[in-house]
Amino acid sequence: MLVCAIALLFASQTAVGYVERLAAATRELPAQQGPDPAVEVRFYTAGGWPTRHAMLTPNRDLTELERARIAQAIYDIPGVGGVHWTDGTMLASGDTDIESLRCESELLTVLAERTIRFEESSAEFIPGSEELLDELANTLRPCVGTTIAISGHTDTSGSPQVNLALSQDRAQIVRRELIDRGIPGQSLRATGYGSSRTIEGLDPADPANRRIEFRVISGETPSPTPIDTPAAR
Repeated sequence: MLVCAIALLFASQTAVGYVERLAAATRELPAQQGPDPAVEVRFYTAGGWPTRHAMLTPNRDLTELERARIAQAIYDIPGVGGVHWTDGTMLASGDTDIESLRCESELLTVLAERTIRFEESSAEFIPGSEELLDELANTLRPCVGTTIAISGHTDTSGSPQVNLALSQDRAQIVRRELIDRGIPGQSLRATGYGSSRTIEGLDPADPANRRIEFRVISGETPSPTPIDTPAAR
């Protein structure tokens, strides 16, 4: 994925800007406002990689209900890929999840300024997507032992039923293209969401909503949940 130091620096700066916008959104939540926010929120791995997965550290004693509500509110912020507590959940130890987050961070840098897009009412790629698919495949090759969730999205043109089917077709086509580029099919999971997850701040009918998004899931978790369940602390 990285062809030179300048490209790496630019990609890293872009990813940092993206996660800083996510962090700013968390500061607008009721539990985080004022001089005593409930939790410290970081969008960086222990190794310093920017990630869409929020790392939460309580600033005071919280009940399990409070923790669940805070985690859910942060997960509901568009763009957040997952929520993890640093005091006794799977992210607190072990390297597999950190490597998954690192892999997702590298995907984020590739996709920060570009996305795979499609012609209207079609699963045909807009010109330029083929080159991006090549770059994505190169990024995914080192992500051994992880599952890559591919999600397809549409704008609001057309009926919800048609959009759902179209988004699934788009996700499956991307999966097939990545398999053709050498990524193992068993590590790629394709799902369509139709027009139910348009980009915040855009007109729902904006063509930019016709897109593909990626999320890296740890290989150690067969049925992952986006928000950590309570664990011993």
